[in-house]
Amino acid sequence: MPELGWVSVSVELAISSSRIYGSVCIVDCKTVKRVNELNLTADVLRALCSSRWAIPVLALLSRESGSRFAVIERRFGLSRHSLTRTLAHLREQGWVMPNPGHGHPLRPEYVLTHAGTVIGAACVRIDDARTRLGLEAPDLSRWTLPVAGGLGDDWTRFGCLQARLNPVTPRALSLTLQAMIGQDLVQRRLEDRFPPVPLYGLTGRGEELAAAVAV
Repeated sequence: MPELGWVSVSVELAISSSRIYGSVCIVDCKTVKRVNELNLTADVLRALCSSRWAIPVLALLSRESGSRFAVIERRFGLSRHSLTRTLAHLREQGWVMPNPGHGHPLRPEYVLTHAGTVIGAACVRIDDARTRLGLEAPDLSRWTLPVAGGLGDDWTRFGCLQARLNPVTPRALSLTLQAMIGQDLVQRRLEDRFPPVPLYGLTGRGEELAAAVAV
């Protein structure tokens, strides 16, 4: 029976981030692992949006193959405290790490992890769509992207959408839908029945944002 080789650090990280990847393969003694599919689930999208600057920062690190703290700070006009909090969140998710052997302790450099490389590429796509739509980073609330991804081609009832995005609360979903209607991402109409039931669907702008988060 052939002896399997040891798994690399990046492979271990891929395993720990299995909620993000669609499939992982191990091949004979060389233990070759490949990520075949990125799965931007509602949980992953919510984790991205739970920190206001997570997507722009990940997109920047993806485009530039890493960046120093001071450069990120200046690029987005962030306070040191705000950026420190954002990077701490991204490190907790396993998407970002300090670049070993590079940067001064007071001027650290950050790069994407193995899992973060895939997420970062998705963030470039999302960030580009956001810019084209004229939205600012703070315009994406915690549930904006999950709602955009959760609304399909058909009109959807509030209750169905809430069940699809569990554990979103009725209040959080209602506020998100109101904001997205104001941003011309979502439209609302009444179902032709009695009593009337509101239905929600994506506008053309909303479809563009949804396409950016689609697998």
